Amino acid sequence: MAFWFCIGVALLLSLWSRAETAGIPDGVLRMECHDRYFMIAVDLSFSGDEPHFEAVGETGAYAITQQYAAQCGYSINVHPLPGHVELRASYFSCQTQNKDDEMFTFNFNLNVTQEGKEVTYPLQDKTCSPSVPWSPREVTCETNYMEVSVRSEVTCPSGTKKDDWNSLKPAHRSTTSDWQVMFQTDDEQLPPINISDARKQGYAFLLTEGRLVFRAPYGQPESFSTEVNGVPVEAVHAIIFSRQSWVVLMVDLVAACSMDEGLYHESGYMMWETPEMLYPNLDGQQINVGLKGELVAQPVAEERGYIVGKQNNTIQICIPENAEGRYRKSAVEDDLYKFYVYHLYLEQILVDEDRVETRIRSLRTLATPLLPSPIFAENQTVLEENVFTVYLGDVPEDVQLAAVHLNGQEFTVPLSVSSLIITKAVHPNNTHGYKLKVPFEDPVVLQQFSQTDALHYILNINYTLTVLPEKDLYYHMESVVALVTDVSPPQFDAVCTESGISFKLDHRPFDYLWEITIDSDLLTSELADQHGYTMSNDSNSLLLEVPLFSHGYEYKNVSLKGFFGTFEIIMRDRETSEVQGSTIKTCPFSPTELIMCSTDGRMTVVADLALFIPNGGNAARTNLRDKYCGPKETDGSRALFSLAINSCGATVKLNSENVTYENEIFYSKKFPRPSQVVSDNAKERVTMQCTYPLSGLHRLFSVHRFESDAVGIGSLLHTTHLAADLQSPTIQPTSALTTTLATTTLAATRRATGSYKPALHPPSRHVKVTRFRYPANGRFRYLANAMNKGVRPALQTKLNAAHI
Repeated sequence: MAFWFCIGVALLLSLWSRAETAGIPDGVLRMECHDRYFMIAVDLSFSGDEPHFEAVGETGAYAITQQYAAQCGYSINVHPLPGHVELRASYFSCQTQNKDDEMFTFNFNLNVTQEGKEVTYPLQDKTCSPSVPWSPREVTCETNYMEVSVRSEVTCPSGTKKDDWNSLKPAHRSTTSDWQVMFQTDDEQLPPINISDARKQGYAFLLTEGRLVFRAPYGQPESFSTEVNGVPVEAVHAIIFSRQSWVVLMVDLVAACSMDEGLYHESGYMMWETPEMLYPNLDGQQINVGLKGELVAQPVAEERGYIVGKQNNTIQICIPENAEGRYRKSAVEDDLYKFYVYHLYLEQILVDEDRVETRIRSLRTLATPLLPSPIFAENQTVLEENVFTVYLGDVPEDVQLAAVHLNGQEFTVPLSVSSLIITKAVHPNNTHGYKLKVPFEDPVVLQQFSQTDALHYILNINYTLTVLPEKDLYYHMESVVALVTDVSPPQFDAVCTESGISFKLDHRPFDYLWEITIDSDLLTSELADQHGYTMSNDSNSLLLEVPLFSHGYEYKNVSLKGFFGTFEIIMRDRETSEVQGSTIKTCPFSPTELIMCSTDGRMTVVADLALFIPNGGNAARTNLRDKYCGPKETDGSRALFSLAINSCGATVKLNSENVTYENEIFYSKKFPRPSQVVSDNAKERVTMQCTYPLSGLHRLFSVHRFESDAVGIGSLLHTTHLAADLQSPTIQPTSALTTTLATTTLAATRRATGSYKPALHPPSRHVKVTRFRYPANGRFRYLANAMNKGVRPALQTKLNAAHI
């Protein structure tokens, strides 16, 4: 037999507020009034992982321990995913001030540990009112307790059953007027105990202005667990009574809650079940459902993707995987996984045969198993851009990129290398991605040549991702290859000019794989300046102007008609310096005069003798200091001489840095034809010189062989003299050279000349050698003897010899 209580109801508004408590930073504390409970949420960043609450009432502050919470109507849950700790307090919780079951005032303290000390923050009092009227019977299935409340106005039920009288017998036999309680298990009725003893066992009983409240923690000895239609259920059945003379006041209180933990379906739904017939129900039931304390009607929930159905007298709630209000969490277990957490809030409204309404509220935390959370990488590289572009997508919101390893080299994020770029893209589905850009020519990129003249750019990427807040590491590896076909070493376009050879190279993206050298020297702006080249280099092309007679030329077929000059630019592998290609250009040149000083000690001269020979004279009658050394070829006013530098009466001049071999051209008046008239009006004297740096002649002193590290600097000096001074000398050929001790520098000699026409030979690269030191006495004598021995003399044909 049951007695029911009823009160008048009014629609009251739910209150929500953000706390303003001294000492607590803004934004870390929330307080909310819900329809049947008050909620406090504190960010874990402020409270730490183990915060403590105290319930403050008229008799003091009480620490909300696990046992106290279950008995007194409090529920504390730490939610790592949103990152806060949540306290829920029933409107009938122990220390709550209740005014006519319409206004409930809460007062709490928050205890946190900061810098090793426990600090207490009193939280501001909050008052809440129910947002919907109280039903005659209301049941709350919290996470750690069951609570049932009924109103206190007596109503006789429509019928009385035999079992009701059986419950009345122990109460009738009672000899005390104190309130007592009997617990009914699944198969037996336990002896009655008084209310005070029941409270000591963890139960709570509360009588308000209009309601009787009973609360029991889960797992009490007097509760029982069973299955209803395959769904686990925990129930507690308490009958409280008091005998007043011949009248017995009795209230039957039953709380039954589904203990289903939920089941994840591969279709993407989290399903939770509760039996339909836990309480008497006549005309079906109304269902409201939601997450995070929000309730919406069944049609609204179904519009949001929920599935609410009934099967085998069981209510099934199916929550879509991406439902608003759910929490997603990433986890690392050899691979990257995810799981979802749903804070389900379900309300069932039933009406029995006496038109008495029962309202059941269930608060459950459901979690899916670990589900795969694949991350993908997409190669978005465009070959024409010459940049690797790799997109890493579907990265969960609680996962961040910490570093990337590119071909084994680590780069932390944010990147400090300007050539590498990582940008983050955020997407509406709560995922984000990272776009990595690496230029092909970056040193971190690997290159491999194939036998088909194709170049493979290879980038092995190892993404280091961090799962927050645990900072667990997950690695995702990806390899991308860019294939560039028809790859070959650079080739210059070359054009002959009057003054030299002009080279042009149009840049290609992969030309950086080779080094451009002149002989073995890397072509740089410094090298160009050193050798007299003109070089310009921009993002489009490289231009190189190589003047005639500058370093790097080779000459062939030198005659009075001209000669061929060849210049070679070499392409070397950047890593191995192996020669992989070259551009060779040979051009004809016809200068009026020239002088060449070879590295093997030969002097080749084409001299214009128009002002040197007398009127009517013949250039074929010219000779050097040795009168038997004549030109190899003449053409009227010009003569070609080719000789060893230490032959034909040459002299040697030394200073501390250089050695100069010098010879002179003379005109012979002997043996003119009888009819030929020769006018003795020559105005010039022609001297030819080859100067070599001593540092490049170390082989001359070791093996007595002339071999210079660099070509010599040649000079043709046209000096004005009286005609009588230009006659051929009468000295005889000699095998010994005359050594002139001269301290006058080559530059000074040039200033003394009237006309100076050198072959342009800027100094070549010098090989460092050990300086030879000799005693002061005999120093130059030793050098002179060495100069004489170093060069193999060559025969010089007197008249019109064949050109070399």
